[in-house]
Amino acid sequence: MSTLKTVLHPKKDNNGNTIFRLTLRLTVNRKRSYLQLSQNIDPEHWDAHAEKLNSKHPKHKQLNRLIRKKYGEIEDYILEMESSNKSYTAIQVMNAIKNNKKKQTFFELAKEHIEDLTKLEKHNRAISDQSKINRIKEFAKNENLSFEEIDDCFLNKLKIHLSSIGTISERSIMNIYVLIRLLYNKAIRKNLVDQKFYPFGKGKVKIKYPETIKIGLDEMEIRKIKKLNLSEYPEISKTRDVFLFSFYLAGIRIGDVLGMKWKDIVGGRIFYKMGKNNKTVSLKTPDQIAEILSHYKEDKVSNSDYIFPQLKKVSKKDSKKIYTATKTEIKKLNTNLKKLAVMAEIDKKITNHIARHSFGNIAGDKISPQMLQKLYRHTHLSTTIGYQGNFIHKSADDALDSIITF
Repeated sequence: MSTLKTVLHPKKDNNGNTIFRLTLRLTVNRKRSYLQLSQNIDPEHWDAHAEKLNSKHPKHKQLNRLIRKKYGEIEDYILEMESSNKSYTAIQVMNAIKNNKKKQTFFELAKEHIEDLTKLEKHNRAISDQSKINRIKEFAKNENLSFEEIDDCFLNKLKIHLSSIGTISERSIMNIYVLIRLLYNKAIRKNLVDQKFYPFGKGKVKIKYPETIKIGLDEMEIRKIKKLNLSEYPEISKTRDVFLFSFYLAGIRIGDVLGMKWKDIVGGRIFYKMGKNNKTVSLKTPDQIAEILSHYKEDKVSNSDYIFPQLKKVSKKDSKKIYTATKTEIKKLNTNLKKLAVMAEIDKKITNHIARHSFGNIAGDKISPQMLQKLYRHTHLSTTIGYQGNFIHKSADDALDSIITF
């Protein structure tokens, strides 16, 4: 339900005097938005009942034509939206009229974002971001959500809504905030929304990730895994190789490990591009890695062949199939790692990502943060320091022992 009126909108000028601005006021579902016509009007020249200037105003004909013109534009826009069964808000309509064109809505820009990721074959990111967009859409219940409507109130209510579902973690909610921030910044660059509406930052909505506890395996547990006789369990053995391959190379992500090809190994070094951020990485192949590679050399068909068998049957030209197969194989590996933990008598949950935590746990404070940053392929040193803080306990333990002496 919408109501459109032409009114004189009062405002104080710099001298404290009240001026009356010629304004179109649109109300949609009890929410208002205004379109200023850049004219200050003396109330004596205004016919409130007829919503037009009277003949006392020297330019009453011209201004009344302006009112009718803008009135018509607003009504036409609303009619277009309603005839297409599209929802709309007062602020969205007024913004469209102000700019004399339909601006991209939040979800239209979000759709463009997903399409761009898909074209770039970043399928993991595209699927993840689409899931976040679906969550926002479920809450907003407005296909034509404008960026101006995404303010601190909207974001706080979104957080409450997502938290109430019960299955969405605080970290996941912050990831949704990050996506909204990314799209908002893109909208500002495209002049879809004014910077003044930006809802994030100092004094506004802050994105703060909750602290998490990261637990990795220790040296003894890695040795247990390595020493297991798995000759009768070939699938578990291959899972162990993938896990240790990741661990020995400072916790390379398992998706990157499965995508490794023989041509990535040159002169005793591994050269590869990280799937997460496209960073190029070069690492020495330790003796432990050479030993794992020896298990798979007889199955090598060509230099462009995958090292590990999980993706060998997937077309290298179909990035979507590679992504889907990788996700499937990672699930299988995680299932096998549970069995491996039982066989090694390790009372910790082991997943593919634990290889990275295990490297951090064993590294402790033996290596400088700068070197760990390079090994972890972190963009910022602060990320490394925060990450490694989960595994450095000696100083705190010694301090505690020095106090508890009685």
